[in-house]
Amino acid sequence: MVQINFALKEVNCKIVFYGPGMSGKTTNLEIVHQKAPEENKGELTSISTDGDRTLFFDFMPLDLGNVAGMRTKFQLYTVPGQVYYNSTRKLVLQGVDGVIFVADSDAEKLQENIESYENLIENLAEYGKDIRELPHVIQYNKRDHPNAMPVDELDRTLNRFGVPTFEAVAVTGEGVFPTLKVLAGMVLESIDRMDNRRSSASRPAPRAEARAQAAPRAEAPAQSAPAAAPAAGGKRGQAPARPAGSPARRPVAPRGQAGPRPVAQRPSPSRVASSAARRRGGAAHADADQTRGTRTGGGRGVFVAVLSTLFLAAAVAGVVFFVMQNQQG
Repeated sequence: MVQINFALKEVNCKIVFYGPGMSGKTTNLEIVHQKAPEENKGELTSISTDGDRTLFFDFMPLDLGNVAGMRTKFQLYTVPGQVYYNSTRKLVLQGVDGVIFVADSDAEKLQENIESYENLIENLAEYGKDIRELPHVIQYNKRDHPNAMPVDELDRTLNRFGVPTFEAVAVTGEGVFPTLKVLAGMVLESIDRMDNRRSSASRPAPRAEARAQAAPRAEAPAQSAPAAAPAAGGKRGQAPARPAGSPARRPVAPRGQAGPRPVAQRPSPSRVASSAARRRGGAAHADADQTRGTRTGGGRGVFVAVLSTLFLAAAVAGVVFFVMQNQQG
């Protein structure tokens, strides 16, 4: 996977050339090594047999230079195409960020192309990767072969997911850099999407407790004391007799005179002050939590998103520079 080292200010992406044996994977890497500027390429390491068949893998680092203070590098690998080296192919795919599938355009190699593409899907699945979500392109190599199949027929057979395809003659360098340029842009775009998802997930949601504390509490309505009615048999202007042991009743005013108004039960000043303090404290805590979440999660998410966008633009520009160097060469 993509490695971003903020301490060393480096970004490393891994790209793998995959395909059947003798399809031109190593030739693609050799052309990139020949045409890339000296200050941007590392040493090409190749472990091959006497017949120039890749035994383990080929490796070449490609440095795109400093981008917004970060050094951006691509690690380019090839895998052996022989079927009995499947464990090696699987090992090289570990941590891959993008794949260039190099297919042989020869009609006699069609079945090998299909089996190799199926093998790629299976090996990625063992690492928990779905090829539909992994940036990858297909290069139809050896277009100068007299028995080369039409591109439309190759598309119907191999390109089941509708990924970008390129025609190439790797021996002469035709189509090599356009293939690498498009895949590099796709890899960096995937980094940008991944960082956007992470920054969105890191934003804290409003706390239910803070909202509950900030909401004003409704005071219970005051209940008035019911007026006492004169008991049956009582005389006017006199309080009715009450049985022994019963609670005392409020005196009733004579007819024609206004009786005393019931007094509403009001909350004490200390209770009102404590309730207002709780409301202010809850709102302050909610604002503090929201501000803290914005400063930590949101700020870092915006920084990473902006940084990834700069990586995308500058890295694609670097690959375009390589393409122009190739054309001048």
